[in-house]
Amino acid sequence: MKHLAIAFTSKEHAELVEVAAPEVLGSQEVRGRTICTLISPGTEIAGGYAGTSFPCFPGYAAVFIATDVGYEVQGVSEGDLLFCMGGHRSFQQVEARAVHRIAADLPPAKAVLARLMGVSMTTLMTTAARPGDRILITGAGPVGFLAAQIFASSGYDVLVVEPDIARRRHVERSGIRSVFPKVPVEDASIAGRVALVVECSGHEQAVLDACRVVRKRGEVVLVGVPWRRHTEAFAHELLSLVFHKYVVLRSGWEWELPHHADDFNPHSIHTSFDTALRWLAEGRIRTDGLIKQVDPRDAQRVYQDLLHRRAETLFTVFDWSLIKSDKEKDGQPAGAAGARERPAL
Repeated sequence: MKHLAIAFTSKEHAELVEVAAPEVLGSQEVRGRTICTLISPGTEIAGGYAGTSFPCFPGYAAVFIATDVGYEVQGVSEGDLLFCMGGHRSFQQVEARAVHRIAADLPPAKAVLARLMGVSMTTLMTTAARPGDRILITGAGPVGFLAAQIFASSGYDVLVVEPDIARRRHVERSGIRSVFPKVPVEDASIAGRVALVVECSGHEQAVLDACRVVRKRGEVVLVGVPWRRHTEAFAHELLSLVFHKYVVLRSGWEWELPHHADDFNPHSIHTSFDTALRWLAEGRIRTDGLIKQVDPRDAQRVYQDLLHRRAETLFTVFDWSLIKSDKEKDGQPAGAAGARERPAL
């Protein structure tokens, strides 16, 4: 059996390559066949596809079917559908305590979004803002879009800023009505009344404007990665706002929580994944028409579309079952068929 993975083999070039068979299964590990994997555009494009270090094997969210279970593993059985932090490859092999069972009625291509939800759920767990407070999300890409729904579902008064009109419409269709093309720094009903800004754009002007609209001692949490410089703003502008408005400007580091809960740390990265998967299954996070499933063999075109902002939907998921289905066709080797896509979920 061939084992495959998506690799960035040179700058702006992705391909499906053969990789070594999985290692011997550990006593506390689970291994299985990948169903789908989620692309994180910011990290994978700027941090890998358009980067300088190759080869690079991207991806960090997967759904797979358990086919082999270590002899010390409890609570996981062969045939279980599981979520994990796994790469873009045809198999997954991880510690059993790092997998999460998926509800039978939750589509795998939707379940993988739990990984991106976990990014802002750390902010939800650590913020001083409380349900009922007004919060602002700047940037409605994949992480920001999910963050807006997470906070809205938790009882916050959510406002969203996104310059792209198509993304603003996605947010509005999700049920959030207070959506703006830029931070409303001149609106007296908003400026000075925001408890928390979750900055997901990585744009320094958004950070400056966030500091202008938060209330005294309000928080500005930096979730978006500042991949490049966008303005000629001086640090003094930021320092002055932080000093005179007592702004709590801090990192949105998702790993601030421990990986696993214990007696004195009930909240963790993995309990956040459990919550995210439950909310997705319950329909509390709306993604209708925003998930596009694509063939892993078409990785180069997919990443080019993301790089040049030609993607038609907000979330892109590699569907590894498309490769398996081709193998099952008599007389047709895997990879012989052209690229395919499933309708958006």
